[in-house]
Amino acid sequence: MINLGDVFPNFSADSTDGPIKLHSYLGDKWGIIFSHPSDYTPVCTTELGTVAKMMPEFTKRNVKVMAISCDSVEDHLGWIKDVQAYNNLTGDFPYPIIADPDRDLAVTLGMIDPDEKTASGMPLTCRAVFIVGPDKKLKLSILYPATTGRNFNEILRVIDSLQLTSDKKVATPSGWCNGDNCMVLPSISPDEAKKMFPEHKVVQVPSGKEYIRTTPQPQ
Repeated sequence: MINLGDVFPNFSADSTDGPIKLHSYLGDKWGIIFSHPSDYTPVCTTELGTVAKMMPEFTKRNVKVMAISCDSVEDHLGWIKDVQAYNNLTGDFPYPIIADPDRDLAVTLGMIDPDEKTASGMPLTCRAVFIVGPDKKLKLSILYPATTGRNFNEILRVIDSLQLTSDKKVATPSGWCNGDNCMVLPSISPDEAKKMFPEHKVVQVPSGKEYIRTTPQPQ
């Protein structure tokens, strides 16, 4: 299992775009890796199509996208045709699908779902999401069961927050979207906050503690 802040494993694998060495593939960009239980499955087919349609949004955020599924490259290439047909996509598929037929990556990355198995009894992977920063460290991980599809608008929102807070001394509150007010970090002293965030406001609460400080999103 990989913990937040760990350097993400620099794995090598075959994919629908050819061999991939993760760190070289990412270069200086952010990366998102999302896993799928199996090829030719209905929920995964909707997810792959959704991400393909959203690729301009990931590209705008300097994010490279990879999917992983526990089948062969040959299976992936055949499945892509179904994904494109079901989701009304044309042209080249915009991101690679990594092959993991022996489940080596699934085990290394802690993605095995113990409750879901193939017809032959092989364990399936859960729907994992990993976001890796330009420093190759894990910034976020989310695990969904195989039966629940992911909301990729939420994942875009999380990427916006991660990129903002990696550079600015703020945190993003519940439901925050790009452009909304942020929270001044508790580690910033009142004097520092006045200098760094001259428009910030201190919210009065019954405890009398001045720990809730909001500020316009820094640019």
